[in-house]
This record gives sequence, structure tokens and C-alpha cells, in this order.
Amino acid sequence: MLLDLGGVFVEGARTKMAGRLMKAGQTVVANLGGALERATNATGAEARARDEGELPAFAVVHEDEDLVVVEKPAGLLTAPTPESDRNNLAGLLARTAGGKRPIFVVHRIDLDTSGLLVFAKNDDTNRALSELFRAHRLERSYLAVVEGAVSEALKLIEHPVGGKRAVTHVELVERFGARATLVRARLETGRTHQIRLHFRAEGHPVLGDATYGRRGPNDPPRMALHATRLAFVHPRTGKTLDLESPWPPDLSGWLESLRAA
Repeated sequence: MLLDLGGVFVEGARTKMAGRLMKAGQTVVANLGGALERATNATGAEARARDEGELPAFAVVHEDEDLVVVEKPAGLLTAPTPESDRNNLAGLLARTAGGKRPIFVVHRIDLDTSGLLVFAKNDDTNRALSELFRAHRLERSYLAVVEGAVSEALKLIEHPVGGKRAVTHVELVERFGARATLVRARLETGRTHQIRLHFRAEGHPVLGDATYGRRGPNDPPRMALHATRLAFVHPRTGKTLDLESPWPPDLSGWLESLRAA
């Protein structure tokens, strides 16, 4: 089953061949983790097809000859991982064109985060978009529900992440008493888990964050974090693409329960 998923590497190369002959001294690495836990407990093409059939649906919000912008649901990986090269958004997009369309991963959002992602469809666009992200020359905003009552004075969070400068701009959207606050977080930089780490540092972890948060009576059905806006200059046309995704349906009922309470 682990071979089916693509979680086995021989000398650094992914392999799915159970009968492969080994040479003395070769290194085999087996990656165990979430992909194995989420997979059907069987092997073969039918089992992997069942896995794919149970994935949450994504939506394409913009596509042209150079790039595609997708609304990723929570529970779907952005790209292949060491654990598996299957059941990820990049792979699904490539397969919609019969595997003939190249898909380049420009950036990622976490498994349990939903929202907007852009993928490149050729080398030139991949390089151009990657430079936009590297230079932070684009707009990326998230909606998040965080623990506690966030002060209106909190406009900027600036704490290093991974030893690098990290800056998040904060806008208070709605308070739910002392229990929780809906905020809009705009990334000036884009470090891994930046929003989650920044709000934890301020004493307001994102609700439902199993890694950096804490369990409580107001927990959502999954992490309350959504990539709501993505705006950038199209590398070929020079026109600004400004796309928005509303608060996701799978968290809407929970959000209403906070309002009612």
C-alpha cells in the first residue's frame, strides 16, 4: 500500500516497484504519515481510485493559457509530499488534461486551510509568478476566526518565522463576545504557517488549529482559516488579476452558531 501511494524512495528516487532488485549499500526510505492514514486499507488501482473519489471537490475560478487559479477545499493537499504523490490538487489538475498539461506549484496552503491558489502552466509563467511571491509583489489575504477578543489596536504583527522577517497586517472584522474574533490577515511576507504562528504569539491562536492552538468549547469542524483574496499582475498580459473567495460553506454553520451564542 505504501508503494501504491508513492511513499517509498530508493536512493532518493520515488519507486512503486515491489520487485525491484537492490544493490548492497543502497538506502531505502519509507515515509509514514497522514497519507497512509487517509488511504483505503487495500492495494491496487481500484483502491487508489476509491481514495481519489472520496476527495473534496475543488473549483477553478480563473484559467487561461498561462495559469490556473483554484479554490482549494480543506482536506486536499496542494502538491505531492514525501508520503505520497497521489491525491493532491496539482496532480488532479494535471490529470484533467489527460496528464498532458504541465502544472507547476507556485505556492501552497495547508491541508486543513481552504482558499485560493495559483498554479503555472508553463516554465516562463512559473518563473515569473515565483518571483512575485519571492519579492512579495502581490496581495494575499486570509479570513480567520481566532480565540478570544482581539484588540482593535492590533494592526500589525511582526515576529520572525524560521529566523526570517515575517509581517502580517490585521483587520478586525467581527467579535463574538470574549470567545472569538473574525479577522482579516494580509500577508506582507509569506512564511510557512505565518498567520497561525503570528496569532498564537499574540495569544489568539486560530480556532481548530491542532498544531498551534488548543482545544476548547468553540472548536470548528476544521481549522478556521481561509485564503480569501489573491491579486497579482498577470506575467504575460500585464493586467491585474484580483480574485476573491467568500467564507467557505463548511464553516458557515459554525460561524452562525458563534453569532447566535
